[in-house]
Amino acid sequence: MCYNCGCGMPNHDMGKPENITEHGLAQAAKAMGQTVEESRKNAHELLEKVLGSKEVSSEKKWRP
Repeated sequence: MCYNCGCGMPNHDMGKPENITEHGLAQAAKAMGQTVEESRKNAHELLEKVLGSKEVSSEKKWRP
């Protein structure tokens, strides 16, 4: 889907390259020396924390 739009198609950027896709996850994994599965897991864990946080900040070093 783009992971962010909700369409359910992880390889389709909907014509907007800014959307999060499997390709973007693969690039991020490579940049960090990780597997795509590790990147998915890390993103999932962080999203759960952010969604459960009482506040969200744009501070660079903010942690939920």
